Amino acid sequence: MKVVKTIDEVKQAVREWREEGLTIGAVPTMGYLHEGHLSLIDRSVKENDRTVVSVFVNPIQFGPSEDLESYPRDIERDSALCRGHGADIVFNPEPGEMYKDGFSTFVDMSVLTEELCGLSRPTHFRGVCTVVTKLFNIITPDRAYFGEKDAQQLAVIKHMVRDLNMNVTVVGCPIVREADGLAKSSRNTYLSGDERSAALILSRTLALGRKMIEAGERDVRKITDAMKKNIETEKLARIDYVKIVDIETMQQVETIDRPVLCAMAVYIGKTRLIDNFSFTEGE
Repeated sequence: MKVVKTIDEVKQAVREWREEGLTIGAVPTMGYLHEGHLSLIDRSVKENDRTVVSVFVNPIQFGPSEDLESYPRDIERDSALCRGHGADIVFNPEPGEMYKDGFSTFVDMSVLTEELCGLSRPTHFRGVCTVVTKLFNIITPDRAYFGEKDAQQLAVIKHMVRDLNMNVTVVGCPIVREADGLAKSSRNTYLSGDERSAALILSRTLALGRKMIEAGERDVRKITDAMKKNIETEKLARIDYVKIVDIETMQQVETIDRPVLCAMAVYIGKTRLIDNFSFTEGE
């Protein structure tokens, strides 16, 4: 396995693989890998001849008051994990390699980015779409793997690929959780002991929402109100949003009469965590 820093190095490796007729999987990450990321790498290794894992903390998807500088980084640890799980290349560029002086071209999207994380982080998905487009152009993968914990991101990327006729299959992979239910996240490392315990309010609240839906409740306001009240019982928690949206358009619905995503973002102390579940009648 190689750790490479330049776009040219990745392109050269991809050219050689293509000449051999090999298939390529891509796993875009911001690093500080956990079991959720590793499940994506495992899936890619299983389904492709070669796998490229990008480890890049993308500055243009962070807002001015967000945690760009403090976001956890450990490329030696990440490289060892990628090697152990069968990746062929770790692409770890510097920001200046991805965004040359004078960079001024961005990929943007409407509708799907207007709710949930896009509402509270208005420039976030422009940064995501731009960097993912660049990675797809650099790696030219047959398949690319993303976690379902970032459900809106997954929907946005699938829509972007369809709209822009990109020749890549986007594969969503299930949320990986701790034994007590907390969704795996690089940001979990920010949590103190008390905050780590408090963070379980997310998975417990999702369980409450799912139970109400499975019991037959279809009024979105009743469900989300009950979920918000449950979160408010945790003194270290502060709600960013709790919403139920159409799983295709990411727009809010009033009644559950179609496949939906129930998603939340909650601050535990200063750490913003997200989690979700989807529901389709009869599944």
